Amino acid sequence: MPDKNSRLYPLERIRNIGIIAHIDAGKTTTTERILFYTGKTYKLGNIDEGSTVTDWMAQEKERGITIVSAAVTTFWIPKEGPFAGTETRINIIDTPGHVDFTAEVERSLRVLDGGVTVLDAEEGVQSQSETVWRQADKYKVPRICFINKMDKMGADYFATLKSIRERLGAPACPYNLPLGRENEFQGIIDLLTQKAYVWKDETGMKFEEIPIPEEEKANVEKYRHELVEKIAENDDTLLEKYLKGEQIETDELKKALRKAVITYKIVPVLAGSSLRNKGVQPLLDAVVDYLPSPPDIVEIQGINPKTGGKEVRKQTIDAPFCGLAFKIQIDPHVGKLTYVRIYSGTLKSGTSVLNATRHDRERIGRILLMHANTREEIAESYAGEIIAIVGLKNTATGDTLCNEAAPIILETISFPEPVISMAIEPNTKADQEKLGYALGRLSEEDPTFKIKSDFETGQTIISGMGELHLEILVDRMKREFAVDAKVGRPQVAYKETIAGQATGEGKYIRQSGGRGQYGHCFLRVEPKPRGEGYEFKSEIKGGAIPQEFIPSVEKGVREKMDMGVLAGFPMVDMKVAVYDGTYHDVDSSDIAFKIAGSLALEAAAKKAGLTLLEPIMKVEVTIPEQFMGDVIGDLSAKRAQILSSEHHGKSVIITALVPLSEMSGYVTTLRSMTQGRGSVYMEPSHYEEVPQNIADKIVAKAKGESKES
Repeated sequence: MPDKNSRLYPLERIRNIGIIAHIDAGKTTTTERILFYTGKTYKLGNIDEGSTVTDWMAQEKERGITIVSAAVTTFWIPKEGPFAGTETRINIIDTPGHVDFTAEVERSLRVLDGGVTVLDAEEGVQSQSETVWRQADKYKVPRICFINKMDKMGADYFATLKSIRERLGAPACPYNLPLGRENEFQGIIDLLTQKAYVWKDETGMKFEEIPIPEEEKANVEKYRHELVEKIAENDDTLLEKYLKGEQIETDELKKALRKAVITYKIVPVLAGSSLRNKGVQPLLDAVVDYLPSPPDIVEIQGINPKTGGKEVRKQTIDAPFCGLAFKIQIDPHVGKLTYVRIYSGTLKSGTSVLNATRHDRERIGRILLMHANTREEIAESYAGEIIAIVGLKNTATGDTLCNEAAPIILETISFPEPVISMAIEPNTKADQEKLGYALGRLSEEDPTFKIKSDFETGQTIISGMGELHLEILVDRMKREFAVDAKVGRPQVAYKETIAGQATGEGKYIRQSGGRGQYGHCFLRVEPKPRGEGYEFKSEIKGGAIPQEFIPSVEKGVREKMDMGVLAGFPMVDMKVAVYDGTYHDVDSSDIAFKIAGSLALEAAAKKAGLTLLEPIMKVEVTIPEQFMGDVIGDLSAKRAQILSSEHHGKSVIITALVPLSEMSGYVTTLRSMTQGRGSVYMEPSHYEEVPQNIADKIVAKAKGESKES
């Protein structure tokens, strides 16, 4: 058995996993139980009491939600199966469930090898469960499903299993079955070993094996047969045995199941109740038995920055060092922390590495192992580990760090665009400087938090993923950076785009005594499909504009697009081509062509016809059945497109697409309509054209005009 304190831990015995789910499904409680049963903590953390390890921020304790992902390391020794008696190191990231903090989930999934998706046994697959599942699909993360809250009223294991298969399209197979449900939930039945376990001890530390109850035997036989068949389908040797009707040993099944889970052919589904301390140890066994270790995902691919060709790196300690910076955190005690997943090689403190993304050399200061908000300093770290580094100056989220002699750029992390913004201004002159520093630090931490200055009003505009997101960030400014600031009402992040194709001319000529300014260009603009962003192309032939001035034209175009033409909102989804122009041997300059590019874009955009786009939210409203008519009527009045209404027990789940501008204060409206029994979940879906009558009002307001004038 390796020494826990030994830094060099066998790669086969490391699991990097994330706990992912919808808000309130029980991720943090599940993480707390894992830490307790593995001996990492000696007290059961409770969200309501604010005593959890991974929800350590003041805002998390107050609101009872996870805001930032927290990394913790623990150890587990399974008693049965292929890894029985072997200690495994588990690096866990507990992620937020609220859609406003989706960046935390995105970056965590990018660096994890496996995931545990926690689902509410009564609610089944909810919207955010679907979102995080798709995020995990994007990074090909093997998963286990844990149907939590089996003790809750309305808990239904098989209905949740059905929703996993239908809504997520996952190859889900029951791995264990619940023993009882709601207030009669006692434990689980392991289908492979055909053993039943019940938890009677209040802390859940002790559980005992009992004979499978008579009334459950038919179910066990049916679902075990289904599981064995599914495992055999994915293993030629076992398939032969299965078809011949030969006995297949449990260990053989477990080894084959491990391969099937890693290749995403099977998603095992387990049951339990984290809050009631039942079913967590079998989940830990399943994490060790079925989720991949770094060597199971044999190698990682990247780009060689020197050649532009593909570069492959084996996930071993002997390979040259490379790692991905996936999170920046400002720590009040040690300053800027950069979280890094090490994919290959060894990293030592005091050495220099290459930031291949920025072609910059960085010096490694201190290396820390994080346990939520507590730290343990180490001298070196190895492939397969998740660590934090102090001392990196220019490394941002998504950058690749590597050995200078063997450069590689790994796949970066993409984040969604903000959908809501508000103005913020300091209360005093002294707060002005502190505000700038706080905004810079927070935007460095959070890639979905954007800052810009409004040139006309001089205001600072902050943008984020939702009202809660901005509220938390403003609260952090006050608490962590002592910034006293006033904020405006949240504003919807509208965008502008063009309706058709057009051309425009931009000419900038200034004569003033000495050397003048001369820039002249012609641009063509055309719309692109929604969500495809911006593209710039040079079609200059014969040197009509010298090559060195083309980037200046594009800079002018970009600046004008950021400022907007119609109502001051950023422009998106368009292709811009510079196809002609003239220049002056002496007077032409970068600044002149930048201004010419800006003028040409404005002229072309006005000719092409401008339209306003608004963010559309996917909204899921859960209500008691008797309020269905009123709620649908109210949503329709908000320009909603009702997609579906689904009965789930005594509740109805209404799914709709609704403009974000119509959803201000909706939580309060819904509560008053449903006697406090309704709940709503929103996530950004896409951008859509604003109806003309509403667009006119928005443009008039943005320009400071009344509709009459």
